[in-house]
Amino acid sequence: MEHDRVRTRAWVLHPEIRSDDERRVPGPALEEAVALAAALPDLEVTGSEIVRLQRAQPGLLFGSGKIEELGARFREADVELVLIDGPVTPVQQRNLEKAWKVKILDRTGLILEIFSDRARTREGVLQVEMAALSYQRTRLVRAWTHLERQRGGLGFVGGPGETQIEADRRAIDDQLVRLRRQLQKVIKTRELHRKARAKVPYPIVALVGYTNAGKSTLFNRLTGAEVMAKDMLFATLDPTMRRVELPDGPKVILSDTVGFISNLPTELVAAFRATLEEVLGADLIVHVRDISHEETEAQAQDVETILTSLGVDEDRARLEVWNKIDQLDSDERAAIDARAGRDPAIHAISAVTGEGLDALLAAIAEKLQGVRHQSVLQLGFSDGRRRAWLFRQDVVKSEEQTEQGFEITVLWTARQEAKFAAL
Repeated sequence: MEHDRVRTRAWVLHPEIRSDDERRVPGPALEEAVALAAALPDLEVTGSEIVRLQRAQPGLLFGSGKIEELGARFREADVELVLIDGPVTPVQQRNLEKAWKVKILDRTGLILEIFSDRARTREGVLQVEMAALSYQRTRLVRAWTHLERQRGGLGFVGGPGETQIEADRRAIDDQLVRLRRQLQKVIKTRELHRKARAKVPYPIVALVGYTNAGKSTLFNRLTGAEVMAKDMLFATLDPTMRRVELPDGPKVILSDTVGFISNLPTELVAAFRATLEEVLGADLIVHVRDISHEETEAQAQDVETILTSLGVDEDRARLEVWNKIDQLDSDERAAIDARAGRDPAIHAISAVTGEGLDALLAAIAEKLQGVRHQSVLQLGFSDGRRRAWLFRQDVVKSEEQTEQGFEITVLWTARQEAKFAAL
């Protein structure tokens, strides 16, 4: 039963390193780190604090006085796990674990653990395992005897667990090769599904945004689906797609994607590339922001950085949705309405109350008008390169051989048509 579950007592530290040019505002950063920890059901956060440092110490991260002071606090609170919101080197991890006699987990390890706990599809599970192995390869986490209970996940938070990977680089590399092969098979199946969808004349609209911005709540409201939507970081991991009929507009495929986060581990950006291919292929990207969050501007910048790293081009059609206006006071609300009124690409909404959704749907319909159109092309037998390009783009609806070559019916966007003309 849920309430009988043994929970690991954890403490969250956010190191505020003054010499770090890219440091985040410490208060909201600590809140986010605590929310990340709270997203794991096996953890009980017993305390949290910001630790201010001039610079990180190479071997121990913190100075010796601070280590003693924190160690006493952890012993008093009976802490078993310390979460450090930032990067921790393998040497720092080993030395801190020895000094405090607790297990240490850095930000990357924690995010990987959450992803492992949440992944439901075969692809998601494989991607998390690969990301975790790449991470573990640099530190080869050993088993901890005082946390012996068996659990799922990756074994970072629990004890040896049934998925604990033996501390051996060669074994990890062999495992990575095996997982890569399995993932290739899963990706091939996904590609077939995507090709089948490409023949359906529905544009794809992808919801993207910072984790917990309200994407799944919006998705559920627009589609009538029941995707897990909680006030929690990374509630959605596996992409979900549903067909939606826009009022006075086209039918569209709406895609809900994994939320982004600042300092997303590079292992995960690489691993989730396939999942996020839905975004790369979308006709319209809808960026959902939690406009009530004090760090909303920084979060929006993090989302843009990740979209760029995934290869989403800047000229892709986009809308920006400022969600959670129901959580603003009247002055903040007036300021947001004024800004949204000046920019037609911005829509202020509440996915919870439904306010602003009619205008948003009308804007989506308008953006997608004529986004894909049908053309019939005549290609000669010598036009092999252009014909191959059409098939690679997944735009071919039908093809018939003629005496002169091929008659090909395509369903494509103006951008694809222009690229084809330039070939």
